[in-house]
Amino acid sequence: MTVKNRRGLLIILSSPSGAGKSTLSRMLLDWDDSLSFSVSATTRGPRPGEIEGQDYFFKSRTEFETMVADGEMLEHAEVFGNLYGSPAAPVEAAVSNGNDVIFDVDWQGGQQIGASAMKQDVVSIFILPPSIAELKRRLIARGQDSDEVIAGRMSKSKAEISHWAEYEYLIVNDNLQQSLETLKSILTAERTKRVRRNDLMDHVNSLNAEFEEML
Repeated sequence: MTVKNRRGLLIILSSPSGAGKSTLSRMLLDWDDSLSFSVSATTRGPRPGEIEGQDYFFKSRTEFETMVADGEMLEHAEVFGNLYGSPAAPVEAAVSNGNDVIFDVDWQGGQQIGASAMKQDVVSIFILPPSIAELKRRLIARGQDSDEVIAGRMSKSKAEISHWAEYEYLIVNDNLQQSLETLKSILTAERTKRVRRNDLMDHVNSLNAEFEEML
């Protein structure tokens, strides 16, 4: 199947922090290099080494708020005083060309995208930990956060997990490789759905034409 045979997918991946979402996203990109991450817009200033259009689209608050008002954001939120969001135009361009785009967003972002004009392209997947004890162990093992930050992440995780039933697919990530295989199976199935294929009517018509020629 070539990319022009179907519209692309908006792949929403959500999970509590530490459940393995980011690792699985990177593994998906290694599996299929036609996949890409959605590039977010933000009102915070660029950090050293960050590139416009590659790491983020850097916007002033006025520019960002105008985009929201004009319906040009698939989702947006304010985090620690800065605005973050997913511009719709580059995602629509990618999807129209048959390219799949991964969104690493929380349940609120997932809800906004699921209610957007591109909702027909959405595939939503929630990653669950095998246990809360294991979730905490993974956060500690990362060695990136203080005890206070970890406690905050654990508290937020309860709220995140409460939205599990809003997603089409659920994966319990107790084995990373098995979870990756499940993700790959989901993508393969979604990519081959009849409603996503633009070429099938022409193909069926050509088959029927062959029948007519044989009669």
